[in-house]
Amino acid sequence: MKLKTDLLANDIVVSRLYRGRFAPSPTGPLHFGSLVAALGSCLDARSRDGEWLVRMEDIDRPRNVPGAADGILATLEAFGFAWDGPVLWQTSRLEAYRAIVDDLKAGGLVYGCACSRREIADSANRPAVDGGLTYPGTCRPGLPPGRVPRAWRLRVDDREMAFVDRLQGRVAQRLERDVGDFVLLRADGEFAYQLAVVADDAWQGITQVVRGADLIDSTPRQIWLQQCLGYDTPEYAHLPVATNRAGEKLSKQTLAPALGAESVASDLVRALRFLGQRPPADLVRAPVAEVWAWALAHWDLAAVPRRRALPIPA
Repeated sequence: MKLKTDLLANDIVVSRLYRGRFAPSPTGPLHFGSLVAALGSCLDARSRDGEWLVRMEDIDRPRNVPGAADGILATLEAFGFAWDGPVLWQTSRLEAYRAIVDDLKAGGLVYGCACSRREIADSANRPAVDGGLTYPGTCRPGLPPGRVPRAWRLRVDDREMAFVDRLQGRVAQRLERDVGDFVLLRADGEFAYQLAVVADDAWQGITQVVRGADLIDSTPRQIWLQQCLGYDTPEYAHLPVATNRAGEKLSKQTLAPALGAESVASDLVRALRFLGQRPPADLVRAPVAEVWAWALAHWDLAAVPRRRALPIPA
């Protein structure tokens, strides 16, 4: 069952221009992995005469670090990034997310779920594709007697959801088998990432999503939700994720060092090489504007390695 809605349709940007975005979460400072995602998305947009937006994905408020958002924007500016229009803050869009959930409730596409994490872990029969647990559908027929909703889940079915990634090729999932009905409104009252990213990409008229491959397994869920809401689906390109020597994705949890203002040109060149580009060796000592000029003139998405993860270059 699909619901096609004109909710907020007057606010959704309609554009045939290439419009991309970089959407960091303010949970800590930018690191090399963040730089790779920002650089790849920006260069792909600018090389095609497109717009490039910055969105602050601060929807998961318990994880936000005070001052991190300002630090992220200052770092982007120090590295020569320039974005189109004002930064969009997801916390400014809470009423829009709530309206979408209410609309999906009215259409019978979401249902209340009373299950705790422990109950899901005890009853789930297989891991999900993203490393979590598939939801076994316990509350899909209705809440057990005496239970009240903790979260709200979007119904899925067993049809194949597939897309062709510009870098990684064809990706397919059967959501019922590989993930299960997924959460749009969490037990703590916060809206889920899957809802916010779909709503904001549509509202901002995003036509191309270039981001890290750590998010590729979320994409079929996002396409499902786009279809439920009658939204257009952007094209996707998932860049390889930078890993440390232990093979772990660079992140705050793995103690990835923050980018520093003392090595802007060399870090940009390292990121270009990580993305399969071939900047000249002496560019590490060039002014930042010169690094950008070379990158814009030579950007080639086809040269990016078709890998989901790669170790950071020395």
